Amino acid sequence: MAKANLRIDWATHKASKYACANWHYSGCLPAGKLVKVGAWERGKFIGVVLFGRGTCNHLAHRFGCDSTNACELVRVALNNHATPVSRIVSIALRFLKTMFPQMRLVISFASQDAGHHGGIYQAGNWVYEGKTSPKDEFLFKGKRATDRQVSQFVKETRVSRIEWESQGVLTRLPTQPKHRYLMPLDAEMRERIIPLSKPYPKRAKQAITGDQSAERQGSTDPHAPRVLK
Repeated sequence: MAKANLRIDWATHKASKYACANWHYSGCLPAGKLVKVGAWERGKFIGVVLFGRGTCNHLAHRFGCDSTNACELVRVALNNHATPVSRIVSIALRFLKTMFPQMRLVISFASQDAGHHGGIYQAGNWVYEGKTSPKDEFLFKGKRATDRQVSQFVKETRVSRIEWESQGVLTRLPTQPKHRYLMPLDAEMRERIIPLSKPYPKRAKQAITGDQSAERQGSTDPHAPRVLK
């Protein structure tokens, strides 16, 4: 696909929420402040790449970073597209670095429970650090949610977890460990994390193509956002 057919630009909150609701397995926009990068092909909105604090408040400390110079890639929510996801993510990383020159490290995770092994990160030459410790997630009102998201819901609604559970809208879900990937944004940081690199994991019977079909929930939708405003 010709480069001219791909457009990467800042995305609105509305467009980001739409993409996550329709084209990401979580079905929801992450909580907290986000850096929202949108993608268009031939003028049609195809989704977003979102960066946020995520779990970096404590994870980045061992790399000499904090929430001011490290973040998490929290969503890659794309509809059907021709451009490789790794290219879209790579350009989104440049947007992030332009907006926040002090940013040194991006962390991301591939969920085994969703059938992901991190092919898009491998295609983008991210450093694979290994698996996380297993952590429970939740089914909240029919959608998967992290412990942090549930805490945010409790705070916003002032309804306790015990009450949600008694109403049958909150259920604990045991989960598998996630694959953790690191993207250094400067040479010194790359030298620091390269020794942590482990062999890339492989998903059985699947080639690394950069496709995200397992994460997309919808098909081409004429009502999807098309322009930035």
